[in-house]
Amino acid sequence: MNLEERIEEQNEPILSVSEVSFALKSSIEQIFSSIQVQGEVSTIKRAASGHIYFSLKDEKSVLNAILWRTNAKEFDSFIQEGALVVVKGHLSTFPGRSNYQMIVHSVSLAGEGNLLKQLEELKEKLAKEGLFDESKKKPIPFLPKLIGVITSPSGAVIRDIMHRLDDRFPREVLLYPVLVQGVGAAEQITKAIEKFNTLPQILPDGQTLPKPDLLIVARGGGSLEDLWCFNDERVVRAVSQSSIPIISAVGHETDTMLIDYTADLRAPTPTGAAEKAVPVQDEILLSLEQRGLRLKESLTRFLEEKRLQILSVERGLPNLGDILHLSEQRLDDISERLTWGFKTLLQNKASALELQSRLLETCSYKKVLERGFALASTKDGKVISSLKETPQKAPFLLSFYDGKTFVQKIEGEQSPKKTSPKSKKELKNPNQQGNLFE
Repeated sequence: MNLEERIEEQNEPILSVSEVSFALKSSIEQIFSSIQVQGEVSTIKRAASGHIYFSLKDEKSVLNAILWRTNAKEFDSFIQEGALVVVKGHLSTFPGRSNYQMIVHSVSLAGEGNLLKQLEELKEKLAKEGLFDESKKKPIPFLPKLIGVITSPSGAVIRDIMHRLDDRFPREVLLYPVLVQGVGAAEQITKAIEKFNTLPQILPDGQTLPKPDLLIVARGGGSLEDLWCFNDERVVRAVSQSSIPIISAVGHETDTMLIDYTADLRAPTPTGAAEKAVPVQDEILLSLEQRGLRLKESLTRFLEEKRLQILSVERGLPNLGDILHLSEQRLDDISERLTWGFKTLLQNKASALELQSRLLETCSYKKVLERGFALASTKDGKVISSLKETPQKAPFLLSFYDGKTFVQKIEGEQSPKKTSPKSKKELKNPNQQGNLFE
């Protein structure tokens, strides 16, 4: 080293470690302010803060990378061990360790083959958790009153769905506008599914936003990269956890996304989703008309069969008029016999009574009186059957067959005084026992 070099070396400023580190940081960030790097993901660390630390490597080198939490939610599904990705961002350093690293702004999968590999790995993972089980599928309502649609508001998808619904069976549609590709799409689709499941909700104007009976998640065709948000794990889990039945309609018929496995029904296209969502109104009306005709014919046949059965039973029954007339004849016969029997009964009773009267008359004491006997009795009607029973001083009555007379008991030869029957009242009933004097 010559003198000049020695003098120049002595005149160089002395820098601190921090000054060197930050100077290097500034230089690197200016030179590599916007770059894209392709590499294989490895050494992933998801911090509690939400940041994702990982490495990008190839056959010869390793590059540290950081995905801040503001972007981690969107690109988390791409950061998988062994995934081949393309990251966009800028280079920086970490002065505390004298390391350089890449600050990642966005992540995409590198190449369709790598996308399919990552898709298959995620599919296998979710299948093991049971998210694709048929037992978890909910039935699609036959005729939903309100249909929620999650898609882009500006594309042809929503117009195709509305047009098809109007052709088949017009229904009320509630649109939740979302991005269907690119940054933020998966997050918006997930939020839309979760938001629909929180309904009904009262709006600020007092109206109620009802809960749909069916959801359609739809997007038109595109590349695998364009449709990748429908393979996002967050979207797939949101579809699986939805209490509202969901029809998936993403891409063309040949496109199959992970959302198709968790949806309750897969449609090949958005138009096909509308066809699966509602029946054809004209077909229902025609079916109802045909069923009405068949019901009418069946009822007519049923009534005719019953009519014939009644006629058959009627022919086996006797004439009701004859039965009634026969009963009337029997009634007349019974009435006649009853009248005749009643008269005969009265006549028999009268004859018996007359016989008894004659017998009573034959046994009457009057017949005895006609043979010359008399009946002695006291004034109060007591029969005197012995001389000892005659009153000493009071008169007593002697009854003959043709009259009565009072006599006085006379001691000696004095004759009794005869009293004309006409001078006393005759008894009304000679057979009556009681007072014979009035």
